[in-house]
Parts: sequence; C-alpha cells; structure tokens
Amino acid sequence: MDRKPTSAPNGRRDGAPVGDGRARCAYVETYGCQMNIADGELMEGVLEKEGYRIVGTPDQADVILVNTCAIRENAEERVMGRIGQLSGLRRDRPGLVLGVTGCMAQRMGESLLGDVRAVDLVVGPDGYRHLGRALEQVGPRRHSPGRRLSVLDLSLDENYRGLEQRRRSSVTAWVPVQRGCNHRCTFCIVPYVRGPEKNRDPDDVINEIRGLAGGGITEVTLLGQTVNSYRHGDRTFAGLLRAVARIDGIRRVRFTSPHPVDLTEDLVEVIATEPAVCEQFHLPLQSGSNAVLKRMVRRYTRETFRDRVAMLRAGVPGIALSTDVIAAFPGETDDDFEETIGFLSEIRFDEAFTYRYSERPGTPATRFPREWFIPEDVARERLNRLIEATRSVQAEINREEVGRVEEILVERPARSAGMMLGRTRRNKAVVAPGDRADIGNYLTVRLVDTTGVTFIAERVPDEAGPCAPGPPEA
Repeated sequence: MDRKPTSAPNGRRDGAPVGDGRARCAYVETYGCQMNIADGELMEGVLEKEGYRIVGTPDQADVILVNTCAIRENAEERVMGRIGQLSGLRRDRPGLVLGVTGCMAQRMGESLLGDVRAVDLVVGPDGYRHLGRALEQVGPRRHSPGRRLSVLDLSLDENYRGLEQRRRSSVTAWVPVQRGCNHRCTFCIVPYVRGPEKNRDPDDVINEIRGLAGGGITEVTLLGQTVNSYRHGDRTFAGLLRAVARIDGIRRVRFTSPHPVDLTEDLVEVIATEPAVCEQFHLPLQSGSNAVLKRMVRRYTRETFRDRVAMLRAGVPGIALSTDVIAAFPGETDDDFEETIGFLSEIRFDEAFTYRYSERPGTPATRFPREWFIPEDVARERLNRLIEATRSVQAEINREEVGRVEEILVERPARSAGMMLGRTRRNKAVVAPGDRADIGNYLTVRLVDTTGVTFIAERVPDEAGPCAPGPPEA
C-alpha cells in the first residue's frame, strides 16, 4: 500500500527559525504497509516537535524523507526511481536535504550513500527518535555536498515510548503495539530490518488510545508484525485487545497482522464477546501446499490452517476473512500451485492479497538451489491465476451480500461527486451518498450493488439498524 501525507496547517514551535527566520519545512512520503504508515506519522511527530513545519508536497520542503518498504524488489525499484525524481528539486532548492528511512534504508544501509549521491541521510526503523539531531548533523547542502550520515543501529528496547505520532486522519488511528518479529519465514526480510519482537507496555497503549478517544477518534487498529504473539508480562494479546475494546469512546477495534500459529481460543472468545472488536480477521496463508509451507518455515500445515479457520467461523459466525498468498516460491511445483488454488476455493476468503515471490538478499530462501527458482513467465502466469481465482471468490461473496443493511464509518470522499467512502465492521469498502460533513460519522446504508470489490449503497434511516451478524451477548 502506498500513501502520501496530506498537507497540514500545523506551525512550528517557537524558537525554530532557520536562516531567513522561517521554520524549516519537512515532507514525508511513505511506501509500504500499515506499520510504515504509522512510522511516517511518528517521524512527522518527531520533526514537528523539533520545530519543522510539515508540508503536503515535496516542492515546499527543505527536508524530504522517503519512508520505504523492503518486502518486494519492485517496491525498492519504485523508491529508487522516486529518489531520482525528487533530487531534481535541488535545481530550485539547492539546500534541500534528501533522506531515506525505513526497511529499505536498513536493508541497503550505507551502500545507499555510496550508490546514490542524491541521498544525504539513511535512517533505519529504530532511528526515528534521533531524526532532529541527525538532520542537524547533515545540515542543508546549500552549494556544496555537505555531510552525509547513516543511522542504522537496531535497538532491543526502542518502542518510541514518550513520542507522539502526528495523526493524518481524524477518523481512524494506527496504533503500533509490537515492533520486529521472532518468526523466521524464509521469504521474509522483516526480522532482519526491524529486529526481534519488541512489545509495548500495555498501559502505554491503553493511555494512548484513551487520548485518541478523547480527541474524537472512534476506530483504532492495533499493529504488529505478528500482532497476536504480543505478550508483556502476564498480558497476552487477547487481554490487551479486551482492555482496548472497553475504552470509553472507542467504537471499533481492528488489528493486523496476526500469525496463524498464534491464534488461540482466548482471542476468538474476545472477538466474539467484545462489541467493539470488529468481525474481521486477516489470516495469512502464503501457500496451500504443505511442502511449500515447510520450505517457508510457516510452522503450520494446511490441515492446521483449516482448523484455525473453522475455530474462527464457529466462534464468530459471519466473520470476514482476508489473507496473503505468494505464487512461485522456490521449489513450488505445478501440483503445489494447484493445491493452493484448490485450498483457496475451499476456504473462500472475503479478500486476498496476492504476490509473486520476490527474492530478498539476506533471507534464507536465497540460499535454496538455483534450480528451484521459478522462471519469470511461469511465475507471472501463476500470479495471474491467483488474482483471477481470489477476485472471483470475493465477487461471489460480495454479490451474495447485496441487500444487507450495514453501518459504515465514513473516511473520505469517493472518486464520484457526491459520494463518500466508508467501511463496514467487516472491513468491506462502501461508497454511499454524502458530503465532507459525514467524515468521521457512522451511517446506516443498504448495499444495492457491487463492483466485485467495492459496494455501492443507499442511505437508510438510522433506526433500521444493521442486519449483519453481530457478536453474541457476553
């Protein structure tokens, strides 16, 4: 997911003029997952505290930070192209400082400074607390190259305690509760660029969300690389989720991304009995072949995955399930791939995010025999089949839901004039009539049509109430 920050009127703190007496301006452009989005908000919060004014376009900025993802090669290629574009702004702003932050910065390290002369600063995911100091050391280029700097140390205790994110949305909030990962899936770069699992103090999480609720935000999403493995002292993720769901003013709670191995009956029970917890679960499959799952070191089989799905659907009837699937992992045979297609047809996910395997330097999968790697044309064909199979099921499920009355939280204007985009509790995207005054409000709508992915709805009186299955009484 790519997301660019929006402009904001927030000014600098007093005492931060630079050179001509104005506050220096900073722009953060984020690529990647929800954790990257949260990190982008964190960086903006740090910069604002240091006296920078956050701006909405790069041509307004004295400092540009490109916040990056390293999960797939094409994401890094896009970022490299973007850095080239942004460096062209130096023609009009010779003092511009250009930095690369996040997972790609951590993976490539100081080689970014050596290979890309336009980059002045490289900061990994544990270095954001010191952004202000790093930028002071780099300084504006003006008419000479200036100093270049990397901040790449991974810290076992950096959870950014005491720092505030600069929230880009007044409707929903991403709340990191866990950073890093202890799993070692052979395809995944995350443990190597974000370090081992670090879980936040639950009291800090709860106090942060109380503050969000006090500011009018009613929906929060708890974030972690394998969020349901969270544990802090005696507090499990199920216990944290229950506590968050009971905070006054919080009406919806989501979380991502859980790992199938850490799905417990206690967690299902919390989803089923806490009214604020949404009836939605992201359960990454990655492959429907046991042989491939073993090479991935996913630590479950298709049979245990099927049992997890059954537990969720029995405990929370009507729950919407989404997943991730990788095509053409090294060693995947035609039969392995057909097993995945068949398993997806059996499970019937409401939504699936599909990917072609991307070789990531430093991950264990790169050490597999080269003859295991799938030819490009075969990999592309398998991905296309995955997309077709998963979207077909999604469209079938959504067509069956046309006619339902649902409650949506309005997030932003849709592309069509006079229409707004919102989401149901089960995370279905809905376009309905409205205007900007509806942003942040809950509307009752009837689903009247679907594109296969998004619903089109009409508004109905609030007293009609949603007909979607809700959680049973505690």
